[in-house]
Amino acid sequence: MSRRDRAAGEVLVRRLFTEHGAALLAYASRLLGDHTQGAEVVQEALVRAAFTDTRADLFEAVRDLAVARLRTRPQAVMPATGSMEMLRAVEALPPEERAVLNALYFQGRNVKEAATTLGMPAETVKTRSYQALRHLRGVSA
Repeated sequence: MSRRDRAAGEVLVRRLFTEHGAALLAYASRLLGDHTQGAEVVQEALVRAAFTDTRADLFEAVRDLAVARLRTRPQAVMPATGSMEMLRAVEALPPEERAVLNALYFQGRNVKEAATTLGMPAETVKTRSYQALRHLRGVSA
């Protein structure tokens, strides 16, 4: 790789981080349960994605790297019983509530972004998020 290509790649990585870094870091940290490892995964994903400019590709790269790290953790092999119950509870939510939780908590979007992505008013996103979390609180109690 030439010096010029490397410099262009560095500029692109900085731009991608400026535009998407906060959301990617929140997403990776939630997936891994660790902010430091999340930051490392985001950095690696941005370097890998230096030649792609789509937000979806960045999130896919972060997810793939996070999953690879989780696979190397011995304690992550078998989720706790409570985690399985919560997973079943999330899967049992109405599709609209699941979609809202996914957008807000796993994709790192704010209410306005989630509303735009899901094609619904922001107030509906807030209501569905509240309803979903209320359903899930019953499982965690």
